[in-house]
Amino acid sequence: MNNTNPNSNAENHLHQMEARWFAVCTRYKREKVVHQRLQAKGVESYLPLQRLVRRYVRKVRTVELPLISRYVFTRIVRKQYVPVLETPDVSGFVRFSSNLISIPDREIEMLRCIVGEGLDIEVEPNGFCEGDEVEVISGNLAGLRGIFLGRESRHNFLVELSHIGYSLRIQVNPSLLRTVGRRRPEAAVKPLEGTKGFGRWALQL
Repeated sequence: MNNTNPNSNAENHLHQMEARWFAVCTRYKREKVVHQRLQAKGVESYLPLQRLVRRYVRKVRTVELPLISRYVFTRIVRKQYVPVLETPDVSGFVRFSSNLISIPDREIEMLRCIVGEGLDIEVEPNGFCEGDEVEVISGNLAGLRGIFLGRESRHNFLVELSHIGYSLRIQVNPSLLRTVGRRRPEAAVKPLEGTKGFGRWALQL
């Protein structure tokens, strides 16, 4: 549950008077709809889009896709927090270890400049460390929590899900993960030997 209580132990950058930028997580492929709905509410919203060329058998088509999947940026004061949360297809505010952290204006301006250059951009989430507790935030596995075991490839992280009664290892696209707890000192990355594979799954025996 998102917490706006100023007396909470979690850090909260919402301000009564000063509008600040925050990242909002949307449902899959609903970034443009959420952006439009926020603007219709009078809430300042920014959705960085990159223009890509798609080549099909009979035609070439230019499309605009979100730079960061499932992210919309919104500049709000405290009283706008709940209206944003109540917007259809909004999954919640992006938090860092339960902290609601604002995004500096300079970083939003940097995004605007990068997108405006029309460059080919590849976005990779960062901030995950081996041993971090993470949660799947989309798809059939949404809500499952586990331990981040490390990066297996450029586009996939290896996560151990341990709260379903079994110890499972699964490749999860990093865009579907969020950190819910920082590195546990006792957490150790285990080798994949002794596991049985099931496609993208590996069940530890």
